[in-house]
Amino acid sequence: MRATLLCPALVALCLSTPALADKFALSSPDLNAGQRMADTFVFKGFGCEGGNQSPALRWSAPPANTRSFAITVYDPDAPTGSGWWHWQVVNLPTSVRELPRNASADGLPAGAVQTRTDFGKPGYGGACPPPGHGKHRYQFTVWALDVASLPLDGEASGALTGYMLRQHALGQAKLTVHYSR
Repeated sequence: MRATLLCPALVALCLSTPALADKFALSSPDLNAGQRMADTFVFKGFGCEGGNQSPALRWSAPPANTRSFAITVYDPDAPTGSGWWHWQVVNLPTSVRELPRNASADGLPAGAVQTRTDFGKPGYGGACPPPGHGKHRYQFTVWALDVASLPLDGEASGALTGYMLRQHALGQAKLTVHYSR
C-alpha cells in the first residue's frame, strides 16, 4: 500500500529492481549466451563478410504495467570511448514477444521504429570489430517500457535513444554473445 503513495518515477525505479524483474528473460534460437556469434549475424562491410541478418529473439515474463518493448544491441568493447550501437528498435507493442530472424530487413511489427545506429543509418548492423582487437561483447537487450511509444524516428541517435529508454524502463533482459576477427 505504501508504494502507491510514491511518485511514478520512484514506482518505476522500484519495478526495475532485480528482485521484481528477475523473471523477465531474453532468449534466441540463433544465439547462445556467452558463445561466439555466427557469421550469419556479422556485418557485411568495413572488411567483414557476414550475412548481416538480425537474429531471432524471444522474451517472456515482462514486468507488470509494461506498455511497449524496445530492443538494443550494443558493443561496449568498441574502441570509440563510447561503445558502438548495432541496433535499436523502439515502439514494439506488448502483444509482440518475439522477432524472427532478419526482422530488421524483412519487416517489423506495425509502429516499430529502428533508430540510427553507429553505422550511420537505421537497421541492424552486425558485429564487425577491428581485426586483432580481441573478443568484443554484443549485448542484446529487450527493454520493458512504461509508455506505449517513444517520440523517436529513424534519425534518432544511439545516445538519444538510450536516454529515452532509461527514462521509461521498467526492466530489461539481456543476452550477451561475443565475436572477434
